[in-house]
Amino acid sequence: MADQDRNIISIDDIRRAYERIKPYIRHTPLLDAYNLKGQVGCRAYFKPEMLQYVGAFKLRGALNAVLSMTPAERARGIITSSSGNHAQACAFAGQVLGIPVTVVIPEDAPHVKVENAKAMGANVILWDRDADARWVKVHEEVEKHGYNIVHPYEDPRVMAGQGTMALEILEDEPDMDMFIVPIGGGGLISGVATAVKEYRPEKKVIGVQAANSAAYYESRKAGKQMSVECLPTVADGLSCRRAADHAFSVIERYVDDIVTVEEDEIVEAVRCVANKAKLIAEPSSCVGVAALLYNKIDVKPENKVVTVLTAGNWDIADLGHMYVGDQIKSVK
Repeated sequence: MADQDRNIISIDDIRRAYERIKPYIRHTPLLDAYNLKGQVGCRAYFKPEMLQYVGAFKLRGALNAVLSMTPAERARGIITSSSGNHAQACAFAGQVLGIPVTVVIPEDAPHVKVENAKAMGANVILWDRDADARWVKVHEEVEKHGYNIVHPYEDPRVMAGQGTMALEILEDEPDMDMFIVPIGGGGLISGVATAVKEYRPEKKVIGVQAANSAAYYESRKAGKQMSVECLPTVADGLSCRRAADHAFSVIERYVDDIVTVEEDEIVEAVRCVANKAKLIAEPSSCVGVAALLYNKIDVKPENKVVTVLTAGNWDIADLGHMYVGDQIKSVK
């Protein structure tokens, strides 16, 4: 287990990351979801990172990691393993900065994520859904080609980049009371929680996991890093078998609570976001909305509560089936 007395990243790292990546990202708006108040019991806000280039916050972390490298490191190229969004983010960073990118993606990842990464010039290797097997492949490629690894959630540079989103939110609404953040590998919430707690420690940070893949929830209950069986979930981007070292350390230090949501609750949240906010959001990002809809988090009517939304990166046909109530295949 990582040393919880050691800061993995700091607010200063996040501020420097923001200045570094600002020329390459969009400052996405903060949307007041006023028509949801009756359903969620608070003043809900959305941070729609699906409006970010590549459709997700992942770009922030990937760019910060690459922009932090030396010219010699960039010239060797980068490699990562990802269920899709981080892969696309690395591909975009490589395209913009002119460096070679290789991504190892699960062979059953949504087709659009694979094609988007290829369209941005990435060398795509389709591999096993099992994360451990994909990381073995990553290290084999590093041995062959000397690539630099950009880990999607354990790299402190990536964490700091993701945390820049919290700075934008607090700039647009300094009185935000609570940040609700999806947890997969833990990189996003690590960055957001660090930014919030080191800048405005009175604010609450709540993590949400899919109940079918809840390593951090179980680790919080046990008081130590835990491994869990990952069951199939529509929130494919949140699949996480084990609480990661760096992320677990930050989460235990700064995250106030972790809750879980069920598969049908996630699907209903996807529909709610489309119906009420008119936004196309992937299921992985809708777990925060699900937690509010199903009263998993204690909020008051006057509380200002924000949750991040990402990515129309699911195949649009699958989302269409979800909207009309058809059965959707979950991914392990």
